[in-house]
Amino acid sequence: MQYFDTHAHVGLVVEDPIEQLIVIQEARQAQVTRIVSICNSLHDFAAVYNNLKSAANVYHSVGVSPSEVQNPGKDWAQIVEQSVKLPRVAAIGEIGLDYYRKFGDKNSQIELFITQLDMAARLNMPVIIHNRDAGHDVMDILKDRLPPRGGVLHCYSEDAEYAKKALKLNLYFSFAGNLTYRNARNLHETVKVLPLDRILIESESPFMVPADYRGKRNMPKYLPITARFLAGMLEIDEEELAAALWENSNRFFGLPLE
Repeated sequence: MQYFDTHAHVGLVVEDPIEQLIVIQEARQAQVTRIVSICNSLHDFAAVYNNLKSAANVYHSVGVSPSEVQNPGKDWAQIVEQSVKLPRVAAIGEIGLDYYRKFGDKNSQIELFITQLDMAARLNMPVIIHNRDAGHDVMDILKDRLPPRGGVLHCYSEDAEYAKKALKLNLYFSFAGNLTYRNARNLHETVKVLPLDRILIESESPFMVPADYRGKRNMPKYLPITARFLAGMLEIDEEELAAALWENSNRFFGLPLE
């Protein structure tokens, strides 16, 4: 049995380069054998990528998140295009909209989001989508601009009705440790309306730690806790779920199963 952590901010879990590799090693010991290291900031992408070059089980995403809309750097588009060509860069992201934190203004966020969606289409890459309090605009944009390789609504936070609409598009739904929270009824209802082949899981580390570790910094090694909770909700065997999640994750990122 093995798990694929589709979304981990390895550069934020720990800053020390040696400790980052320890985080990866501890995850492997917990059967989390593949990880996508998420670009938290385009400004530190190269440092995290280079530090994890020796970790062959770690893949990467690169992109400009809504939090950087006011300062992406004048050459950001060129940097993303060049980075996509690097080995084991598997997606553009995370990109999207965040109206909760109010980064810049809405129009600037939307423009940045659309530009990167169009870039992903041209470069034949899937996208990792951030949505916080912006579900209506995210859906409207994706209806017209979702790239052919599709996308994943990471750390899914909407409800089941929203998911039913999103299922009409080439989208996957990724759930983090907050799925294990008792009050996450919208997530509990959502997983029950989704086909199994559209579900992914993620640690979203160092955020969204599973309920068992509330108050601690989240780690990729805690991912199996979310998987076990999800298996219980879906009333299927954990090994069966792990196999399905593994296949789904590799299909989305275009990776071999072995």
